[in-house]
Amino acid sequence: MPAAEDRRRGWAATVAALPVGHRLTGKVVGRHPFGVFLPIEGVPDAVALAEITAMPLGMDLPAIGALVRGQVLWHADHNHHVEVWLDEWLATGE
Repeated sequence: MPAAEDRRRGWAATVAALPVGHRLTGKVVGRHPFGVFLPIEGVPDAVALAEITAMPLGMDLPAIGALVRGQVLWHADHNHHVEVWLDEWLATGE
């Protein structure tokens, strides 16, 4: 995971490389009560966050090491995270 300072320095390049709607794949490297983190291949200073607020009721967060796919929903400028919605969450129809 890139350090906060690296994410800040590379933020403009991250936003340009990962526009809203961009499809991505990543391996879960962090799992917390609020969501999961994944690095983004090809964008070394980027961190994607899939927040639990986007997860349908009754589902579990993906496990550490799980390969997940999703799409960029927005860019969180305050903490330099790329917010994503995982495909498995979209499949529920919610």
